[in-house]
Amino acid sequence: MTRRPWPPLVGWHRGLGPAVALMCLAVSAPAQEEVDTSSTAELAREFSDPLTTLPQLFLQNVYTPSSYGTDAHTNRVIVRAIVPRIPKFSLLPFVQLIRPTFQLVTVPTGKGGGTRTELGDVQLFDFAVLPWTKRIPGLYLAAGPVFVFPTATHETAGQRAWQVGPGFGALYKGIPGVLLGLLVQNPISFAYTSRDRDALSTLLVQPLFLTYIGKGFYVKSADSTWSFGWHEDAPTLVPLSFGIGHVTVREGRPPINVFLSGEWTAYRKSAPIAPQTTVRLGMTVAFPQLRPW
Repeated sequence: MTRRPWPPLVGWHRGLGPAVALMCLAVSAPAQEEVDTSSTAELAREFSDPLTTLPQLFLQNVYTPSSYGTDAHTNRVIVRAIVPRIPKFSLLPFVQLIRPTFQLVTVPTGKGGGTRTELGDVQLFDFAVLPWTKRIPGLYLAAGPVFVFPTATHETAGQRAWQVGPGFGALYKGIPGVLLGLLVQNPISFAYTSRDRDALSTLLVQPLFLTYIGKGFYVKSADSTWSFGWHEDAPTLVPLSFGIGHVTVREGRPPINVFLSGEWTAYRKSAPIAPQTTVRLGMTVAFPQLRPW
């Protein structure tokens, strides 16, 4: 039977081509190479768990075809790594989770349809997994600092502020095949790349829900981040998301996760330009052999 070609997704954004190509290669791997193991459900949870100790490389394309306040189609290509460290190799007597995030963003140049593509700000959190959660099976807690570095190559592509603040994560895995959790971050600006920038302090809340449905597939609502600005007239956005993903376990090769999710902004305040609907296409490659325990 002839395999049907993929739809022309590349038209979304010029920078989307490499991301889509990598994801298509992952999904189209030969079926005979896939190994059905009892750990697939656990892998599905770890691929969506921000506190996982499984080393990962994450690639996601975030396409926004409809926005409030502009006719432009915006896009973000996100590259993220999760680097876990055990006490033997860390500065603290805790398991340490380091997660840097890099972005290539396409942002509107005004209320019309014009856009420009630039590098965005770099984000990083460095969490320590709290040890006393072992008393409650399935509960995982972590806390640590959150950083935002103003690396954007244009003023419209970033916040033009050095930021640092607290972060906290809570995950519950006591139900087989289910992931429940919350990731909370609050970066606060302390230095700026220009004198006309306002002070920033934003509470970021990412609710996480995932359930495994079998044969490598899972459904989730775990991609949206709610943002609440503490300062007067700071924007508030509450998006909602739902998606489906698949985990492929291949003998002798790194497991791969692909997912597709949709997002809709249910509430916004003091945000003249904001996403209305968003489509996320992502792929994650895990490296279990690099887990140091």
